[in-house]
Amino acid sequence: MAQPLMPKATAVWLIEKTSLTFEQVADFVGMHPLEVQAIADGEVAQGIIGYDPVANGQLTREEIARGEADPTARLQILASALPVPKARSRGARYTPVSKRNDRPDGIAWLLRNHPQLTDVQVAKLLGTTKDTIAKVRDRSHWNSANIKPRDPVILGLVTQSDLNAALASAGERAPHGGTGAGGASAGTPSSPPAAPAADAPEENAA
Repeated sequence: MAQPLMPKATAVWLIEKTSLTFEQVADFVGMHPLEVQAIADGEVAQGIIGYDPVANGQLTREEIARGEADPTARLQILASALPVPKARSRGARYTPVSKRNDRPDGIAWLLRNHPQLTDVQVAKLLGTTKDTIAKVRDRSHWNSANIKPRDPVILGLVTQSDLNAALASAGERAPHGGTGAGGASAGTPSSPPAAPAADAPEENAA
């Protein structure tokens, strides 16, 4: 069941204003009954002002009365009170302003240590653009003199799991065997040189 907003403050209000059991309050706010009992005993949540779920459209007086009349009943939150989830765009990763100056360092580190990653992957991982990646690569970036390759995971620009997933994807696209000079596949021994032909016997002098 969905939980109400400000569950602990809601629990404080229900304890103070209703005769609902600890189990009913705990079930409604998503807490353990012992924690609700501790709130009632004043052991926790001291100083928290009760949050009225009726005034805020999460519960009705009738629903509370139903619960008070039947200790086994479980309160139902109003559907209209549930927050509507916002659709998340699938654009570039958002990077906090405080970390944006670190982004070129992270780009330089990925370009140096993981050249198998495509520009699209680097852009998605660090929330940057292919143009910025190109400028860091060819050192035409306005701050090139101060760019130092640093691990973007340590900088907090990307998680290790996301980086590992990108590296795994890049590895799947890489060819399994490179072609060396002369067309021989890497790791494949070349054919042994042919044995020299035996010298032809000299013709008898006439």
